[in-house]
Amino acid sequence: MEALLLSTLAVAIAEIGDKTQLLSLVLAARYRKPWAICLGILVATLLNHALAAWLGTLVAQWLSPGTLQWIVGLSFLAVAAWTLVPDKLDDEDALPMTGRGVFVATLIAFFIAEIGDKTQVATIVLAAQHSPLWAVVAGTTIGMLLANVPVVFLGSKLADRLPLRAARITAAVVFAAMGLWMLLH
Repeated sequence: MEALLLSTLAVAIAEIGDKTQLLSLVLAARYRKPWAICLGILVATLLNHALAAWLGTLVAQWLSPGTLQWIVGLSFLAVAAWTLVPDKLDDEDALPMTGRGVFVATLIAFFIAEIGDKTQVATIVLAAQHSPLWAVVAGTTIGMLLANVPVVFLGSKLADRLPLRAARITAAVVFAAMGLWMLLH
């Protein structure tokens, strides 16, 4: 249960103001089919984070617990710094409608956007540190949905009112605290 809750919290916080959250907004404004977009986000996140978690378990097998704890702590500090950098989504990054439907467009766009993203890195780190694997993947997926589904449904009206800078700073402080706790614990 701890792995599920920690994974949910970590990814929900990391996702605030992230490029995939901006992608949610773009897709919602462009296609206006929130259920198809949310389903695409769900499937893409499950696939991407399952692969990331699997990689995290492999990393955990190669490293000693002490080394892993330092890597996890430093990784959280790096994610904290990364969180302070605002993401931008250029028009050229948005996936145009291919005729395959909003679900497929969302699935492809989200899967690609998550590659190397801080939430994917967080998933790798969490899977290396916590088990069972399914709880980490479920938690990171729930965290992703908690951060993105409201953006999809509320669309551009909410985006104009969100204090993204304050949200990024808060997320950075939380990740820095988690990193310091790991290093000093």
